[in-house]
Amino acid sequence: MVTFLSGGTGTPKLLSGADDVFSPAETTVIANTGDDVELGGVLVCPDVDSVLFLGGGVLDRETWWGIDDDTAETHEEIHRLSEQAGFESGPRYLDESEQSSGRTIARWRRFSGISEFMHIGDRDRAIHVMRTSLLDEGSTLTSATEALCDALDVPWRVLPMSDDPVATLIHTKAGTMHFQEFWVANRGEPKIEDVEFRGGSSAVPTDAVFDALECPVVIGPSNPITSIGPMRTLDGFEAALSSTPVVAVSPFVEREVFSGPAAELMAAEGYEPSTAGVAEAYPFADAFVLDDDDGTELERPVVRTDTRLDTEADSERVATAVAEALEVIQ
Repeated sequence: MVTFLSGGTGTPKLLSGADDVFSPAETTVIANTGDDVELGGVLVCPDVDSVLFLGGGVLDRETWWGIDDDTAETHEEIHRLSEQAGFESGPRYLDESEQSSGRTIARWRRFSGISEFMHIGDRDRAIHVMRTSLLDEGSTLTSATEALCDALDVPWRVLPMSDDPVATLIHTKAGTMHFQEFWVANRGEPKIEDVEFRGGSSAVPTDAVFDALECPVVIGPSNPITSIGPMRTLDGFEAALSSTPVVAVSPFVEREVFSGPAAELMAAEGYEPSTAGVAEAYPFADAFVLDDDDGTELERPVVRTDTRLDTEADSERVATAVAEALEVIQ
């Protein structure tokens, strides 16, 4: 049995070719929910959905989000109507009083659907409608995710990190914005001052998550701050990581990051944006998988390989290195 921690595109890319190394039937994936948003009344869970769509064989592997060959007629019509009505494009937060009302799981991240700032395909939207409807019927996010796994025939067990709300908020000189507003709408601008995981101090992992954390854990080359950071804020999560074997794949080659805003976010949080900084951010990691070209010296076991994840063959190669690292520390 093995458990992967997933956020962004790094861990899904690792999982995409890992079936011959880690049996899907014995694999659990815990997904970050700090990036979730309620948009136009439906709950969108990007990191959960990337894993669901990958497992269901429908993920768009060009973007590593959304459903392959999905149409977007509803999204396009929303934009047409908004433009005709004279509404400005861009994120539109609901009133502050609305941010802590309604569905508890959606706190601090409620956006209007007018001029929808995230591209949502039609089949993709059906997932969000089903999830939100299950929540409104009384399901937890965990049970709603399980139902979607069944509907998509996902081979792994997929767990949201918590059934409680945690929102990743980026503090900038221009004000505080949800991570999706910062990264999707504003393309990573303006400069980051610090990161807040609102709700993290009171949120708890589910029993299913704690059970999964008793197995060896793999952290893919995800963003240490916004993908793994929200999980670490949960009561008992990091302690659980400290008591089980953990292997992490660095998203850096020394100081060069593979993709995304990891370098800027790590610097804002006081970490060196590098493999050495990742090791500092992950004191619970017992071993690391680094790229062949990464000469970083760590005081923990290291397995090196080509850590590119462009193809399934790449993913299988890196997954094999992860398995080797797990053997060293178990």
